[in-house]
Amino acid sequence: MLNVKNITDVHDMSVYTDEGSFFGIVEESVIEDNKVFGWRVKSTKGSMLSRVLGGAKGVIIPHQLVKAVDNIMIVSKTAIPSSEEESEEE
Repeated sequence: MLNVKNITDVHDMSVYTDEGSFFGIVEESVIEDNKVFGWRVKSTKGSMLSRVLGGAKGVIIPHQLVKAVDNIMIVSKTAIPSSEEESEEE
């Protein structure tokens, strides 16, 4: 059975990767053509985003990378911005 959530219930929800790491907090939804396009996730102290991004405030996660939403949001580990991949390409 499909559970439906109000978009306002998702704001300020904790976000974790599918590997169990704390990713950040949902700050805002990105709506396009009456559909959820993505989620703006803010970096918080101790989150994976704060370690990866440094001084940046957060990222926008495409909705396709969201695996589950209930009491928490679970996103694919591919949502993690990686500076390691950029340095390997150079």
